[in-house]
Amino acid sequence: MLLLARAPPLPPPLAASYPATPERALRFRSISSSRAAVATASAAAKPAASSRSGQKRKQVASVANPLVKHCVKLRLSAAYRRSCRRLLLVGLAPILEMCRFELDAIDYLLLLDGVEVPEELREFCGDVVYVSAAVMKKVSGMQSVDSTEAIAVMHMPRHFRDLGSHEDGDSLHGLFNHPKRILVLDGIQDPGNLGTLIRSACAFKWDGVFLLPASCDPFNEKALRAARGASLQLPVVTGTWHDLHELMTKYNMKMMAGHPESSGDASKGIQSLSKELADSLLNESLCLVLGSEGNGLSSETLQACELVNIPMEGTFESLNVSVAGGIFLFMLQPKYQIDSRTLTP
Repeated sequence: MLLLARAPPLPPPLAASYPATPERALRFRSISSSRAAVATASAAAKPAASSRSGQKRKQVASVANPLVKHCVKLRLSAAYRRSCRRLLLVGLAPILEMCRFELDAIDYLLLLDGVEVPEELREFCGDVVYVSAAVMKKVSGMQSVDSTEAIAVMHMPRHFRDLGSHEDGDSLHGLFNHPKRILVLDGIQDPGNLGTLIRSACAFKWDGVFLLPASCDPFNEKALRAARGASLQLPVVTGTWHDLHELMTKYNMKMMAGHPESSGDASKGIQSLSKELADSLLNESLCLVLGSEGNGLSSETLQACELVNIPMEGTFESLNVSVAGGIFLFMLQPKYQIDSRTLTP
């Protein structure tokens, strides 16, 4: 028989390892509470018959079930996702995309009553939970379940770091091994744009993504859908400008930021993106910063970075940030990625 995927055990007493300051006590009380919620959700589903592939099948019909409440909170709260180290993935297509990389990352697979386990997931050895249409609507947040046959509760990627947390605070060490290209997102709030940028960074072999404050959560449902599995492959870090400066200094990285040429908030010259500029940067380690369409680059970014724009014809002042980012990421991709390409007539 295959073993069930279970939530991690509760940590040892926290007072033995950390000073008992009010802030830390509150933080760790929240973490312990969240992990207790995971454990409660694990036991909440009613056992049903075992499937042919060995999964333990369970049944949930009530929207008041603790597992349902746990899933809804994962969908709605970034803080809860991070404290539990779990995320919610809605829809069979994105689940199958994710499972190409980490099938064992799934804790629970929620299936609508009457739906068979997809062939691609027959090797999944965690819990399969069959749910009613009411539960599927509640968990997914959708009014119709016509296109929502499956939902997965998954572990967060091992290479995700939140430098603002006590658990991940000093864990940049070992995450990057002499990175050559880091994409930095400065206040990107649209989850579709953020997920698309992570996907493009992965496609062009950048070494990781660094999210500055005010950027949306990379494990927001829409961001996960847009990333199409890239969030499980690429190191993603959230932190402050202080954290980014330490990373930049450690690896001697050059700082550049994408900036519209017509914008009037730049106090210094702006270079144009070109093949000559890209060639001149091939052997340098580079952080590229992209800002939100609404607010643009922060004052810290404008002060710390060399500015570069995409030259355009016509009357358009700027591109959508995910489109502009794709161009930057392709043009400035690392040398080993360019060298590995085989050009054919």
